[in-house]
Amino acid sequence: MSERPAAPLSLTQVLIAGALIVTLSMGIRHGFGLWLQPITMDRGWTRETFAFAIAIQNIAWGLAGPVAGMFADRFGAFRVLVVGAVLYASGLVLMGLATTGAAFIGSTGVLIGLAQSGTTYAIVYGVIARNVAPERRSWAMGITAAAGSFGQFLMVPVENWLIGSWGWQNALFVLGCLALAIAPLALGLREPKMAASASGPQQSVGAALREAFGYRSFQLLMAGYFVCGFQVVFIGVHMPSYLKDQGLSPSVATTALALIGLFNVFGTYAAGALGQRLAKHHILAGIYLLRAVVITVFVLAPLSPWSVYLFASVMGLLWLSTVPPTNAVVAQIFGVRYMSMLGGFVFLSHQVGSFLGVWLGGRLYDLTGSYDVVWWLSVALGVFAALINLPVRETPIVRPGAAQPA
Repeated sequence: MSERPAAPLSLTQVLIAGALIVTLSMGIRHGFGLWLQPITMDRGWTRETFAFAIAIQNIAWGLAGPVAGMFADRFGAFRVLVVGAVLYASGLVLMGLATTGAAFIGSTGVLIGLAQSGTTYAIVYGVIARNVAPERRSWAMGITAAAGSFGQFLMVPVENWLIGSWGWQNALFVLGCLALAIAPLALGLREPKMAASASGPQQSVGAALREAFGYRSFQLLMAGYFVCGFQVVFIGVHMPSYLKDQGLSPSVATTALALIGLFNVFGTYAAGALGQRLAKHHILAGIYLLRAVVITVFVLAPLSPWSVYLFASVMGLLWLSTVPPTNAVVAQIFGVRYMSMLGGFVFLSHQVGSFLGVWLGGRLYDLTGSYDVVWWLSVALGVFAALINLPVRETPIVRPGAAQPA
């Protein structure tokens, strides 16, 4: 029995709409580190207050991800994306209006986290998996991940300019208006009713979850994705402040974040393309090991603007390059019927790592006055993730009594 829906959307339509949605949703969030110092200084908060709100955002995103994915699998991605766009815009506006730590956590943490669960990779990748042939799926996911990277490259300088020219509050209001653009773009991912419930072995949600969580390779993928979240969110949120603490100008941090986004365009596309030719678990192991090496060199080398730019460029090649092979392996093992939901659970592990990475960054900085402990923890976790991805099996799972794909 075929994994593909009876009436799939066109490849061009899926890629363009998905890429633009991810460009906005990921591009906006990648610049949040630029608000750390202006908000904490203006409100008189500690860095831990800001970091904890971003940590809550990541965990809320992760916890809501499987639920949003389940609704997208059941009712189609369009409705989920529209609701996510409205929540995103509301959260950004309230983030600018919050005057207490609790209100800031509620808007920046909970509301935006819920919005991101319905506007980012798990939802878009579910549509890709249902509408793109298996032999091109990893490549298509790489294209969409590259779009998210381009969003970071594009939006970080824009957000920095908005903060400098209009003030940090008005900058958030402008981003809220941009987030609303996700709703009309979602029309491009509006699947026919048949496509929203993809064909394949008829399996209940409970059976799908028991199957996935009882499968060793799924557990290993989740553990590796935890490390991915820890590393990228710690670096993305805390690196601007780390560089400023070391005496470098804010423009260095802005350029570094933009370079991460620019080079990740190439890294994610390459990871997706290589996933059509090489074992995806080997690609993942290589990415995590290279991250550990790059962070080690960055921490030990003398710090200068050019060392930062080199680090950002190389790290950019590895930044979101884990996303296409990880999601492609999930679809390859379990099929596409519950792709958004299972992808949401894998991403939940990523967001638990994100929570710890961003929160520990702020917490340990306030305790020690340094980010050194978290940098070295990132190195150790990178080696761990490389090792646990090696035994992952990519072959489709065998279900008794079900026809298996060739």
